[in-house]
Amino acid sequence: MSLAIETTQLARQFGNTLAVDGLNLRVPKGCFYGFLGPNGAGKSTTIKMLTGLLAPTGGSIRILGGEMSDPDVARETRRRIGVVPEHLGLYDNLTAREYLTFIGRMYLMPRDVIQDRTQQLLEVMGLQNEEKKLTLEFSHGMKKKLALAGALLPNPEMLFLDEPFEGVDAVSSRLLRDVLKRCISHGVTLFLTSHVLEIVEKLCTEVGIIARGRLVMQEPMDQIRASGSLEERFLSAVGSDHLEAQKLSWLE
Repeated sequence: MSLAIETTQLARQFGNTLAVDGLNLRVPKGCFYGFLGPNGAGKSTTIKMLTGLLAPTGGSIRILGGEMSDPDVARETRRRIGVVPEHLGLYDNLTAREYLTFIGRMYLMPRDVIQDRTQQLLEVMGLQNEEKKLTLEFSHGMKKKLALAGALLPNPEMLFLDEPFEGVDAVSSRLLRDVLKRCISHGVTLFLTSHVLEIVEKLCTEVGIIARGRLVMQEPMDQIRASGSLEERFLSAVGSDHLEAQKLSWLE
């Protein structure tokens, strides 16, 4: 099996806190991988290490066959991936077209290709009539769509998505899901973190679950469905002790 992501004993420590502890991810090429976990489990820390935004304190990472500890290999590999970070990282004082043009120039794309793809992406994302608005004037959903458009512009082989559906309305959510399905049909590998289990269950073909910095489950979605719902498997994997009902004196 050809792997898009392979980590070996990946770790990240902040002071005395081990946020990611010995993570061994195996993500097949061309799959839609859902990376799940409770708040504070280490999801965002992991995705930051995979995309080069954060250096690991232990272990190794291979992305699309490239060893990310080699600076030259890592630089070339990052040209082949797209990222939609949790906090988006857009430039407030640019329009959508200016932002996409900037991204294209950063990837050293030809100007005519940037212009053509920018127009197509603005139309697909429903942003073609927002030419005069600066990004700071965009709604949260519009910003999410623009961030995804920027990640798709260089035609990446792999796409990392950190909570892309958080705070997005039903219409925008449907649009984003349709775009991601097209990516999969085009052979792009998708790596998604999300708290919305229903979306993961609908979209993803592989699932990994992290709890307290450790990978506690990694299985194909078909195998999960055969033994119950994703929610049941998730709660079983992370432990449901925290779900015990707590008493509120005024509700007794």
